[in-house]
Amino acid sequence: EVGEPFKEEKAVAKYLRFNCPTKSTNMMGHRVDYFIASKAVDCLLDSKWAKAKKGEEALFTTRESVVDYCNRLLKKQFFHRALKVMKMKPDKDTKKEKEKGKAESGKEEEKKSKKESGKDEKTKKEKEKEKKKDGEKDECKKDDTPGTPKKKETKRKFKLEPHEDQVFLDGNEVYVWIYDPVHFKTFAMGLVLVIAVIAATLFPLWPAEMRVGVYYLSVGAGCFVASILLLAVARCILFLIIWLITGGRHHFWFLPNLTADVGFIDSFRPLYTHEYKGPKADLKKEEKAESKKQQKYDSEEKSDSEKKEEEDGKTEGTRNSGTDGSGGERHSDTDSDRREDDRSQHSSGNGNDFEMITKEELEQQTDEGDCEEEEEEDTESGPSHGKS
Repeated sequence: EVGEPFKEEKAVAKYLRFNCPTKSTNMMGHRVDYFIASKAVDCLLDSKWAKAKKGEEALFTTRESVVDYCNRLLKKQFFHRALKVMKMKPDKDTKKEKEKGKAESGKEEEKKSKKESGKDEKTKKEKEKEKKKDGEKDECKKDDTPGTPKKKETKRKFKLEPHEDQVFLDGNEVYVWIYDPVHFKTFAMGLVLVIAVIAATLFPLWPAEMRVGVYYLSVGAGCFVASILLLAVARCILFLIIWLITGGRHHFWFLPNLTADVGFIDSFRPLYTHEYKGPKADLKKEEKAESKKQQKYDSEEKSDSEKKEEEDGKTEGTRNSGTDGSGGERHSDTDSDRREDDRSQHSSGNGNDFEMITKEELEQQTDEGDCEEEEEEDTESGPSHGKS
C-alpha cells in the first residue's frame, strides 16, 4: 500500500511536469503526454533542490539520488513506465508492393532485351556513362542550390503500451504522465474570463456614466477598424492610378506595411515607398555593373604594375652590385671618368635621375672644367705655331 504524497513530492512532480520536455501521443485510445527518463534527471539536477541551503544538504547530489527519488514518485502514481511499439504496415500493402515490384522488374527485363537486340554494346556503355555523369551533376546541383526543398525524413510511427516492470531507469525509457495539475496562468485567465462575462451580463445595472463611456469606446473602436479597411482599399486604388498613368514605370505604395505580418507600430512605417522600373533603371543597373567590372580591372592592373616595379627594383639592385664590383677593379685615369662613375652610382643607388649638389661641389667642378679647357687650348695652339 502506498500512502499519500508529501508536499515536497508534489512540488517536485509539479516542477517536472511543467519544466521537463514532453511529447504527446496515443495510448490505449487516449491522448497522453510522455517524457524521457534522462531528460527528467537532467531537469531535476538543474533545479533548486540540487543546490544546498545553509545548514541543509541538497536533495539531489548525483544522478543515482534523482533516480531513487523518481522511483518514489512512480510508486505514488505520478507517472508510469510505458513501452514503445513500432507500427508495422498491414500485410495487404506489403503484398501489393511485392506484386508491383515483380511487374515492374518484368517490364524492365523485356525493355532491356529489346534494346540489346537493336543496339550494340558500345553505344550502350557510352550512353550509360553519360547518364551517370548527368545524374551526378544534377544531384550535385540539387544539393548545392539553397532554394531546393530537402526530402522529408520519414519517421517511423509507434504507439505506447503499459510496461510490465514498473521501475524508473536512467536512459531512453519512456514514462507517461498521470499527474496533471492546473497551471497558475490558466487558472488566472479563466478567472478573468468569468469576471468579464458576469460584468457584461450585468451591463444594465452599471452607472449611467460608465455605460456612456463604454458606448463611446465601442464607437471609437469601430471607426478605427473601418478607417484601416478604407485605407487598405484606398492605397490599392492609388497604386493602380499611378501605375496606369505612368505605364507601369512608377510603383508608389502608401503605407506599404499596412497589411504585412508585422507589429501594430511597424505597420505604419514607412509612410510610403517609391520604385522606378523603366529604361533608365535598367541603364543604371548596367552602369553599376560596368563600374564594378572597371574597378576590378583597375585593381588587377595595379597589382600587375606593382609586381613589375618590384621586379625592376630587384634588377636595379643586381646592377648596382655589379657596378660596385667592377668599380674596384677599374682605375680611371681622368677626373671626368671618375665623375661619371660617381654620378651613375648615385643615380642607381638612390633610384633617381637627378641629384642635389652643394655649392662647394659646383665651384670645384667649374674650376676643373676651366683648367681642362685651358689645357685643350694650349695643345691646339702648340701645333698651330709649329706649322706656322
